[in-house]
Amino acid sequence: MTLDVGPEDELPDWAAAKEFYQKYDPKDVIGRGVSSVVRRCVHRATGHEFAVKIMEVTAERLSPEQLEEVREATRRETHILRQVAGHPHIITLIDSYESSSFMFLVFDLMRKGELFDYLTEKVALSEKETRSIMRSLLEAVSFLHANNIVHRDLKPENILLDDNMQIRLSDFGFSCHLEPGEKLRELCGTPGYLAPEILKCSMDETHPGYGKEVDLWACGVILFTLLAGSPPFWHRRQILMLRMIMEGQYQFSSPEWDDRSSTVKDLISRLLQVDPEARLTAEQALQHPFFERCEGSQPWNLTPRQRFRHRPPGPFPIMGPEEEGDSAAITEDEAVLVLG
Repeated sequence: MTLDVGPEDELPDWAAAKEFYQKYDPKDVIGRGVSSVVRRCVHRATGHEFAVKIMEVTAERLSPEQLEEVREATRRETHILRQVAGHPHIITLIDSYESSSFMFLVFDLMRKGELFDYLTEKVALSEKETRSIMRSLLEAVSFLHANNIVHRDLKPENILLDDNMQIRLSDFGFSCHLEPGEKLRELCGTPGYLAPEILKCSMDETHPGYGKEVDLWACGVILFTLLAGSPPFWHRRQILMLRMIMEGQYQFSSPEWDDRSSTVKDLISRLLQVDPEARLTAEQALQHPFFERCEGSQPWNLTPRQRFRHRPPGPFPIMGPEEEGDSAAITEDEAVLVLG
């Protein structure tokens, strides 16, 4: 889907991107991030189409600290993508280029776009279709974890669809290597998909930190959202939403869940465990009876007025300036409110 082009979408000049331009011809804008723009591009020698993520790394846009963060995060993302190349449900990095003022990552072109947009169109999915998507996602997550990689930003916006409606996991900007027993403390991700231990860690200096289990919590949120058409944790006041997450407060309410199987509800409850030690691993989730079923419930019949009700807030930015409505900062007063 082509997006409207604004001043921030101007293409780099030839001198700043000569190596990229010699090989690729950039076309229309198909996506945007906090500090990047994604364009369709054409390989000059073969005519094949790809997608290129373009990041401007100049002092006009970013502070020296932010510049270094963007470059380091992009190099880390590139390294991880090359390590996981070849998995059928992870986006393939085709090429990468770096100049003094721009960085380019060339990927497969996923013509059907984001799973989020597909869900917005469909409102909610059948259990059969959800089973196929979640099996592929959990296989990708299992592969990442087996290679000591945690994604940290799983959400429908970062799951792309190809022409055959097969998924590819994308956007590894927050991903990192995590050795067995090692813990993380950085607050990053997207608010509605954050695991409780990430929030607790950010508010309590004595917290031991979090691990790869955070990806399985996000899988539980995605599974719930695909079937209900809205996320399990949502409040217009973000701080109250964070409290709901930390306490694991969600409901299988009517009418969204009336015709859903007890099997899928059980899987969701085993993924949305506040205690990360009690949460299913990706391998355990794939062995759940939900994935053994051949039949699914009938598609949920909706009235014309029902819509996918909420797009969660954007990611906590660790790169580039904050976008309106996005914030990684949790004040002391907010921490007291959430922790009680």
